[in-house]
Amino acid sequence: MQNDCGVVYAEYMQKEKGRASPSQGGQILLVVILVIIIASTIGLSLASRSITSLRTSTEEAESQKALAAAEAGIERAIQGNVPVAIVDNLSNNSSYSTSLTEILSSSFPINGGNVIPKDEGADIWIVGHDSSNNPIYSDAKSLQFINLYWGSASEVCGTPTAPAAIQAIVVSRNKSTGEIKSHRYAYDSCSGRKAGNNFTLAESGTFTVAGMTFANRTSPQNDLAKNVEDVVFIRVIPIYKDVVAAVSACDHNQTPATCTSLPSQGYKITSTGTSGDASRKLTVFKGYPQIYLPYLSYGLFVAN
Repeated sequence: MQNDCGVVYAEYMQKEKGRASPSQGGQILLVVILVIIIASTIGLSLASRSITSLRTSTEEAESQKALAAAEAGIERAIQGNVPVAIVDNLSNNSSYSTSLTEILSSSFPINGGNVIPKDEGADIWIVGHDSSNNPIYSDAKSLQFINLYWGSASEVCGTPTAPAAIQAIVVSRNKSTGEIKSHRYAYDSCSGRKAGNNFTLAESGTFTVAGMTFANRTSPQNDLAKNVEDVVFIRVIPIYKDVVAAVSACDHNQTPATCTSLPSQGYKITSTGTSGDASRKLTVFKGYPQIYLPYLSYGLFVAN
């Protein structure tokens, strides 16, 4: 009997050893859950990254299509001079909306408000243009008051941020003989620098023209183009650095100011391209063709 009981007990203990304890089963379950969580996290992270990458690629492609559409609108507008809105849908599911604004006033930003490259310049037209964009020389006239404006208060003489100087070339054409002359003027608001170059000292202050604020102005007020008859255009050339500049053909010493109306200077073209949710906007200035450039570049026909 004793031997039978010993055998039964030994078999029971052997079975118990083969069974896992409750604490061991809980640990295994916890490990399985952690593995599932980690795998899910990695999977979601990879999926999120793929979705973000796809969205970024799509947005970049849409942005490029919108830019191309805006450029197409600019190109189309350049073909004509009609200041109306142009809207068109393109074959690649993009579209553009383009408008032309004629610059026609006695005070306005030169070169459409874009930067004027140093040593190159931009034109201010005193005569109008016909339908073929040719100057109408019979419109040439004398100017009673005209001033140029440029620079900002943050530009300090004697430092690397010193403002630009301005050269103005006034081109005239005698109505009777057709003789062409250029009259040169140069202005600098930095007194030490202007003395070495024999420039006229520009006036410094705070001047607002066409909604823009400038720190320098040609001075004295009636010096530029004074006593020059039959003026065709004025070429404004920055010296030392690029500038944004404006012009005003008004006598601001009077109230109200006496102004001379200037003809069309060209067109400011604004084009907005869209594709999907992307939108790109471009603004350019279309002026009239430059003339007499060789004469200006080499200083020919300079009046005494």
